[in-house]
Amino acid sequence: QVQLVESGGGLVQAGGSLRLSCAASRNIFSLSLMGWYRQAPGKQRDLVATITTGGSTNYTDSVKGRFTISRDNAKNTVYLQMNSLKPEDTAVYYCNADLVLARAQYWGQGTQVTVSS
Repeated sequence: QVQLVESGGGLVQAGGSLRLSCAASRNIFSLSLMGWYRQAPGKQRDLVATITTGGSTNYTDSVKGRFTISRDNAKNTVYLQMNSLKPEDTAVYYCNADLVLARAQYWGQGTQVTVSS
């Protein structure tokens, strides 16, 4: 079993920054596609960003230029640096690990991000 634990969420004013972290209980990041998703009340869970084992990144259009996803395999940790935050970024943010070769997928418990205007 793999447990993912997110941290770094909180309340911030528009234009501010937060850095989310996701730590895995086991050393799996070298084999995983990592991603951040978010879900606002009454909305579906949507992709924010992904990063491959080779370091290639992908972002949803609404966060391009503002958010940066990165990973540190040695620390079993993935990060989401969020700059220039907007009220519409308010959501619960979830970390995801997809071990494609093992056909296994894991989710964190989520961390709340609230951006005030």
